[in-house]
Amino acid sequence: MQALRYARATSIDEAVRMLREGGETSRILAGGTDVIVQARERRRVIDLFVDIKHISDVMTMEYDAQRGLTVGAAVPLYQIYGDANVQRVYPALRAAAHVIGGKAIQGRASLGGNLGNASPAADSIPAMMVLDGVAQVAGPNGRREVRVDAFCTAPGRSVLQPGEFIVSLHFAQPAAHSGNAWERFIPRNEMDIAVVNAACALTIEGDVVTAARFSLGAVAATPLMVPLAAEALVGRRLTDETIAAAGAAAKETATPIDDMRGTVKQRKHLADVLVQRVIRAAVEHARAN
Repeated sequence: MQALRYARATSIDEAVRMLREGGETSRILAGGTDVIVQARERRRVIDLFVDIKHISDVMTMEYDAQRGLTVGAAVPLYQIYGDANVQRVYPALRAAAHVIGGKAIQGRASLGGNLGNASPAADSIPAMMVLDGVAQVAGPNGRREVRVDAFCTAPGRSVLQPGEFIVSLHFAQPAAHSGNAWERFIPRNEMDIAVVNAACALTIEGDVVTAARFSLGAVAATPLMVPLAAEALVGRRLTDETIAAAGAAAKETATPIDDMRGTVKQRKHLADVLVQRVIRAAVEHARAN
């Protein structure tokens, strides 16, 4: 483990100041389940950890049937997937949060940390993308909002500027007759990195899809939105053929690599299969609502 300093922030402004004074080698400590490992293995040079878990704004989760869900960036995953409103309204978010690490990890890890780490295979990012998530970011120049689907720019990189960090994430209340779902494939039963993950959010009127959003993880340098899959469904009746067309569009969009966890061929096949599965699950959720 490299030598480093630790500082505890008690306000957003204090955390921004600490990050600014710490320079390029300072990092936010929201849960630490990724960044501590990176520091220990010297994959990232870190001189200062700024702990934000004592800031109320980043540890609060609120739901309102009109405004939707706001999750503080450091709210631990177990609180998210254990929340009745998340389970009822945002099952894609619940499913993704529930499989990140084991129980010990879920007591510390957070959505804000998962997004800030910007891994192409991050489990929660595709779910947040299809739910049209918006991150509130604080930094030396004040606060700004960043859409989750525009947040990641490369493996481990994002739009965050020096001194900035994620304060919270907001998800609007879904429209009536809407549903969402998330799935992944891993070679083990649990606690593994996704070979592919997929998420879908859609709205239906009868048997016709009126809106849809799709996202894939672990098939490109960043988590991907899949507009071609949405185009295959929106304005059309839900049939085996239209669902298959959306899966084929996901397969076409995916640009994966061969690595120790999977091949290009396997990942493209999984993109197709998982998108078809999340469509059917999201439709089931929409009809249940």
